[in-house]
Amino acid sequence: MERAISIQVGEHTGTVGALLTEPAQPRLLYVLAHGAGAGMRHPFLTQMAARLKDLRVATLRYQFPYMEAGGRRPDVPAVLEATVRAAIRTAAGLLPGVPLIAGGKSMGGRMTSQLLSREPQLPVRGIAFLGFPLHAPNKPSRTRAAHLFDVVQPMLFLQGTRDTLADLGLIEEVTSELGARATLHVVDGADHSFGVLKKSGRTNEEVLDELAAAIADFPY
Repeated sequence: MERAISIQVGEHTGTVGALLTEPAQPRLLYVLAHGAGAGMRHPFLTQMAARLKDLRVATLRYQFPYMEAGGRRPDVPAVLEATVRAAIRTAAGLLPGVPLIAGGKSMGGRMTSQLLSREPQLPVRGIAFLGFPLHAPNKPSRTRAAHLFDVVQPMLFLQGTRDTLADLGLIEEVTSELGARATLHVVDGADHSFGVLKKSGRTNEEVLDELAAAIADFPY
């Protein structure tokens, strides 16, 4: 079952749309943010929600205000983080008794962890990153990882070996230093969008199955 939800972000920001995808007996609810270039209805997120539903994981996909307004340039971090906060608080009241995890695709996952690094009291059991954007494309750096060391929740990093926004050696280094809080799941042959080349012998559908299973099986 999928139903539309309205999320109140703030007095001056207004509301954004969201979609709750709910299995019959959910065991987790994943508050799932989109990346910078595509909204909650992007095929990747839609397909992830469907696969997670089959694994009894509900999802709440939501829009950031700029995407809701049809814009292309992301909102400032304060607005993005306020939207994540509002989505988490809304999700907490949707399926009482169902544990929450949060995160999302690229920028959405990073905004989630930035918020939780300062507000650990929010009712989130863990974070699942669908491609953490560690640095700008082809410009290896660890600058964006600094806040992760202030996150107290368990973190699952799903990263492709061809991701130009997360040098594999650097993401391995960061997750190793985070210790028991971080788990790195490497998706062989996948790029930042988790696409794979035909010569890899794998299909994009198989990759989606792998991602969904990793999220559903992780011990948050």
